[in-house]
Amino acid sequence: MAQAVIRLEPLGATVSTEVGAPLREVLFDFGVEFPCGGDGRCKRCRVRVLEGQLEGGDCGDGWRLSCRASVSGNVTLEIGQWESNILSDETPFDFEPRRGLGVAIDLGTTTLVAQLVDLQTASVLGVRTALNPQARYGADVMTRVQYALSADGLGTLAALIRRELGRMIAELVEDRATPSVVTIVGNTVMQHLFCGFDVAPLAAAPFEPLHSEEVEFSARSLEWPRASGAAIRFLPNLGGFVGSDVLAGIVATGLAERDDVTVLVDLGTNGEIVIGNRERMICASTAMGPAFEGGRISCGMRAATGAISAVEVGGGELRCHVIGGGRARGICGSGLVDAVACGLEIGAIRQNGRMAEPLALTDGIEISQADVRQVQLAKGAIAGGLRVLQRRFGGNVRRVSLAGAFGNYINVRSARRIGLLEFAEELIQPSGNTALLGAKRALFGEIAASVEHVALAADPEFEDAYISAMSFAEAI
Repeated sequence: MAQAVIRLEPLGATVSTEVGAPLREVLFDFGVEFPCGGDGRCKRCRVRVLEGQLEGGDCGDGWRLSCRASVSGNVTLEIGQWESNILSDETPFDFEPRRGLGVAIDLGTTTLVAQLVDLQTASVLGVRTALNPQARYGADVMTRVQYALSADGLGTLAALIRRELGRMIAELVEDRATPSVVTIVGNTVMQHLFCGFDVAPLAAAPFEPLHSEEVEFSARSLEWPRASGAAIRFLPNLGGFVGSDVLAGIVATGLAERDDVTVLVDLGTNGEIVIGNRERMICASTAMGPAFEGGRISCGMRAATGAISAVEVGGGELRCHVIGGGRARGICGSGLVDAVACGLEIGAIRQNGRMAEPLALTDGIEISQADVRQVQLAKGAIAGGLRVLQRRFGGNVRRVSLAGAFGNYINVRSARRIGLLEFAEELIQPSGNTALLGAKRALFGEIAASVEHVALAADPEFEDAYISAMSFAEAI
């Protein structure tokens, strides 16, 4: 088969592939995302042909949709440089020493993190991070669920994630002894796609999975030779779309051991909420969508070089911070929350979300009416869910823990200004990668929590709470 050379700018990288190969298979390895799963709807995967030609995917002015294009010969393309930016938690914790090595894995919808741990000291010997390779079939869980329901879709997604995690483990272990235990946490959809479980129950109401229990694997079944002999465990879900990553978060934050009412919030594509204390805990999930991860936003991107990560009002104008300096290429979740909060502050965005014209930021990046609508949908989902769970549980919340990367980088004042988090500022604190910390603690023994699951989709209060929470009322 004839070979073609692709040069990627401004990366300055060169890659060789077969003529006729789908372009997305090449670009995905360089961090280009395909939020709509390659349907050509979102146009987020555009590339500009600087020299040479591609086959298909033409969308005008020299731009192509890489999800629809194939390699026809040597070509130079303009793409953005995307970089992974993931928290790898190293918080200390109590443990019972044991011999050997362990690997803790946070299997996220967008990103993957794996830590190699010395079980005698609980010290981290190595960390590997990567993009979830399933993302080429959709940025959000529901897009992947739909693909998994197609012929060979489930098998393809399972094989992709198993292969990638196996590669990460092999890199971590290198010439060391094989680990004796591997623990994996993730949301319910990620669990099903890794395990190869039928996802049909997750595609329609009441969205209740058939499998929520802990699942054990052998290294041979996963084709992980560098984990040969290890006890490989995917920890149990809590119910509905509330997965083992939230169980790990409960353990990591000590929520089940507290007397005061505490809220744990994971602001991901699928927002997950736990509220409670040592006496009782209830949990729920709500579909926020990928807006706060850059998805469905006209200029959205992940938190990487060139992303606007913060916006503030100064001297009568908007001032933007760009990751890595230089020219802005887009805006990530934390910058988006800031931008909308600033738009509200200067009167460019009304409380109902309406705006007279797009909000200009810098370097041609602007926030559109459609972008503001996506923010309203996302924040309405989580704020509405929080309202319902607070009413059900009762009591005064004394602590709010924000889990995950987005929760660590978000400006709390901006989140309160747009009504995303309706709590006093002093109660809110970032908690790091609680999923990874909980998975690491599980290397030393069983972890469990008694939690009542609330199905918000079937809750008559949720629709009204959701609609009400879409306005940009500032938290008191």
